Amino acid sequence: MFQHVTVLKEEAVDGLLVKADGIYVDCTLGGAGHSELIASRLGDNGRLIALDQDDWAHDNARIRLAPYIHKITLIKSNFRDLEQALREAGVPERDGVPQVDGILFDLGVSSPQLDEAERGFSYQHDAPLDMRMDREGTLTAHEIVNEWEEHEISRILDRYGEEKFARRIAKGIVQARARKPIETTSELAELVKAGIPAAARRTGGHPAKRSFQALRIAVNDELGAEEEALLQAVRCLAPGGRVSVITFHSLEDRICKQIFAKFVEKCSCPPDFPLCVCGAKGVLKLINRKPIEPGPEELDANPRSRSAKLRVAEKL
Repeated sequence: MFQHVTVLKEEAVDGLLVKADGIYVDCTLGGAGHSELIASRLGDNGRLIALDQDDWAHDNARIRLAPYIHKITLIKSNFRDLEQALREAGVPERDGVPQVDGILFDLGVSSPQLDEAERGFSYQHDAPLDMRMDREGTLTAHEIVNEWEEHEISRILDRYGEEKFARRIAKGIVQARARKPIETTSELAELVKAGIPAAARRTGGHPAKRSFQALRIAVNDELGAEEEALLQAVRCLAPGGRVSVITFHSLEDRICKQIFAKFVEKCSCPPDFPLCVCGAKGVLKLINRKPIEPGPEELDANPRSRSAKLRVAEKL
């Protein structure tokens, strides 16, 4: 059974200002919570296109979204191929670019992916090292841990996990795999734990959390996909259209913030000029300058939401 608690559901969908006859995209179908709410606000002439690369998400969506399925198009795709997916779905184009009224990204890993042991995402379950969101993908955590060079493992632990002891952990991994291959999440979690000094292990949650996050990001090229997808989202929004982006760690949020900032109008006139004469024109305007975060009730109901941040921007 696919069970997933949707984070910032109302806030993210409210941010889109859903029009009854609009065209909307849920780039991260997941448990279909956001899609269900968007679809419930669409009229018979509205349309929702939902993307996910995980077959589980599609199987669940066909059941959960059954009352609205006549206005929903489900597409198995990585959201880094957003523009191509919209084109294949027959979305009307303007100057050769598909145009939609709203796009939503929920960049968190779905609870079933974390909780189903065989997926290999979690240090809390003993399972084969995998971590692929798309099971047809070729790169796995097993390959990274057992075949990549020590400096490469250290680099991804440092960059994607912001792990202070990345070098020590990478060295321990390489020494261990020289004796025998590292096959399971439990084996890896113990190696990570051994690479972190005892004093540091007593604070900040499970010692393997950052390393497992880093490996998951590397396996799925999550940050590269996010950047590509957000740039396409800006192109594919019709004037007045909005994009809602929910992130779950600082690296994701930084990319979103930087891309939004890139397209926001930046007048270069001196501050004492009464009117703008530089002619700078922005593409986006920020709806919320500070990210929206879960309230106390949501935090109590779903502790996994504690790191979530929502940013919303509108196409000018």
